Amino acid sequence: MAFWENYHQPASVGDALDQLRRYAGAARVVAGGTDLLLDLQQGRHPPVAALVDVTRIPEMTTVDVVDGLIYIGAAVTHTAIVASPLLAQHATCLVESCGVIGGPQVRNAATLGGNVAHALPAGDGTLALVALEAEAQIATMPQPPASGPQLEWRPIGSLYQGPGKSAVDPTRELIVRFRLRPCEPGEASAFKRVMRPQGVALPILGLAAWVRVAEGVVDEVRLALGPAGPTPLRAARAEAYLTGLPLAPEVLPQLADLVLQDARLRTSPHRATAEYRRELILPLLQRALTLAVRRAVAGQAAPESAEEG
Repeated sequence: MAFWENYHQPASVGDALDQLRRYAGAARVVAGGTDLLLDLQQGRHPPVAALVDVTRIPEMTTVDVVDGLIYIGAAVTHTAIVASPLLAQHATCLVESCGVIGGPQVRNAATLGGNVAHALPAGDGTLALVALEAEAQIATMPQPPASGPQLEWRPIGSLYQGPGKSAVDPTRELIVRFRLRPCEPGEASAFKRVMRPQGVALPILGLAAWVRVAEGVVDEVRLALGPAGPTPLRAARAEAYLTGLPLAPEVLPQLADLVLQDARLRTSPHRATAEYRRELILPLLQRALTLAVRRAVAGQAAPESAEEG
């Protein structure tokens, strides 16, 4: 049985969108293919008329700094992200999260854009992008086609509508790249997660933290958690509580309680119960925030293993 009939490798975003339009909803974008190809083979996705391979589009495969912002192509692999000194310094939680996705073979093929497009609330790279307040550039070919694709920047959190449900239309839209602000002095991030033993799939729970520290207190904080609901969670109550306080041991239990007020934890038959996930909130907060604050104060950000428990 053929899972697709034609395979295209466009050299530009416009060409890729032209191919999607040509097949009128029967084509799908592919880069690493670690999710889509498996879904096709296992029958979770019906066969398609064509695959549109975007790995030859320059702006989708590079990491650059332009006008003070970091741009990461959607087809950049997790291995390339882990190997980037720029991202290790300025988006440390992203490097740590991408470094624990699957095994080495998966990371060599899988891409950041694919992680986001799959729209799972526990996606490791996704949580890091949410904590970094990244934006995604979405390309759309207008109907009828005009002079070229329409490009729009959207907040990363707006791309998620539910588990596996993306706001990006795969039949006519394309995630081109992501952009984020690099960490400045006094700012840093960290990512921690808990997995099943020998697990290489989705985590039991993951947490990305970004902080700005000034004069010994947390001046600003972002906490992204998953799976803790149908979409990646920003723990807004906990962020508001911690802002203006030092990261002292006595504030952590209250912080965990506030995270739980926003979280919608559930039992997964393949990973963990809701009760177990509830017990993980406090230690994950302690480890991720302590590491992020230490990095912010020291001005150094060497990525480390994100695995816990």
